[in-house]
Amino acid sequence: MTTKYYSLILALALVFTIGSISETTKAQSSPPSLKAKTYHSGYEEAFDSYNGISTASDGNIYYVLCSHTPDKGGQMYRFTPSIGKIKHLGDLNEVCGEKDMKAVSQGKSHVTFIESDGKLYFSTHVGYYQHVNGLEKAIPPAGFKPYPGGHILSYDLKTEKFENLAIAEDHEGIITMNMDTKRKMIYGLTWPSGTFIEYDVAKKQLKSIGKIAGAGEYGEGKNYRVVCRSLAINPDNGNVYLSNSEGDILYYRPGSGKIEKVEEDDLRKDYFGQYEPGSAGHMAYNWRQVIWHPSSKKVYGVHGNSGYLFEFDPARNRVKVLDRITSMPSKQSGMFDQFSYGYLGFTLGPDRNTLYYLTGGPIYENGKRITGKLTTVTGEAKGLENLHLITYHIPTGKYQDHGAIFYPDGQRPTWVNCIAVGKDGTVYTLARITENGRTRSDLVSISVPGK
Repeated sequence: MTTKYYSLILALALVFTIGSISETTKAQSSPPSLKAKTYHSGYEEAFDSYNGISTASDGNIYYVLCSHTPDKGGQMYRFTPSIGKIKHLGDLNEVCGEKDMKAVSQGKSHVTFIESDGKLYFSTHVGYYQHVNGLEKAIPPAGFKPYPGGHILSYDLKTEKFENLAIAEDHEGIITMNMDTKRKMIYGLTWPSGTFIEYDVAKKQLKSIGKIAGAGEYGEGKNYRVVCRSLAINPDNGNVYLSNSEGDILYYRPGSGKIEKVEEDDLRKDYFGQYEPGSAGHMAYNWRQVIWHPSSKKVYGVHGNSGYLFEFDPARNRVKVLDRITSMPSKQSGMFDQFSYGYLGFTLGPDRNTLYYLTGGPIYENGKRITGKLTTVTGEAKGLENLHLITYHIPTGKYQDHGAIFYPDGQRPTWVNCIAVGKDGTVYTLARITENGRTRSDLVSISVPGK
């Protein structure tokens, strides 16, 4: 082969390769958009939800629509995908026996539902706040008693009956909860103090183990510490894992009566950013949401502000940063997403190997990225952004941005901080919906091609 022909072949191969790379980059840069279907549960005043939605073994979607007023409780519903019907199941104030107390309402459920022996276990939280010196405080209005405290509840899938199991002390809400279904132990963190609690289902006994977040979210000045929003449980030994603002990974061994610190590793990673643990408006080095992956026996989680996915191996007490699982446009912009705490819409799909994540993506107008507030002192959206669905296959490490999500009329789902995945791969969440000039939070479904 002559040098002339060899050079020609190389040139053609180079053109083909560059073209292929360009097409791949183009496909990754412009993922297709997804359409979301909206539902009306009948609660016009429903406000933003955080967690509060799950798929049960019966294939139905259970969720709580939240209240932001002192007098109305959160409302629990069931959506049956096979017939497309919604049923109202209960008012949280009534379920907790507080209908006529004239106390600040049980406005939220801030946790995912955990199923065990035909029952869903969950807890309640306060939904009525005021902002005082940059802090959220549940101060009762005139004529109302203080918030009574968050309840641990169960709901029987067959009988449709609720049971009021326990109430947190000192008028504290329950901001996160998980359950060791093997040992029938429920664990949670209260708000605003960050007190770790355990509830023995068999003994019907609630215990407070201790505070894990300094002065908590009522702490003044540098004493402020944001409370962890997610607990992971190792079902093999029952150990419970959580984090704090300083980036420590903490754990609780069943029956030990104390919170201990993992000494070998932590969440203070350069990739996550730099934070002052005593300042508000972010989750600092806390993880945002975590799940237990049964086959690998590891914890998978996302750091909220940076959007980095990581794994924590409790067998070695080692953290491994895997990938930034923000949207493709966020990756390319190099910026954090607009919700200051990061996103809670992170879960393991029905195949038990694929992570599903609802996160943000920048909006561009005339080639310029729309920006919001530079800083905030509360957990809030700093500005408008698109909602993207991301999947990550744990065994292969395959990341996929399925695109921005829109309602049929072109509106964007906003204030999204929860997720459930149906048995057929349909994604469900609770988001703001504006219809006929009124905005509410309600159920939304997203069909994912190929899932």
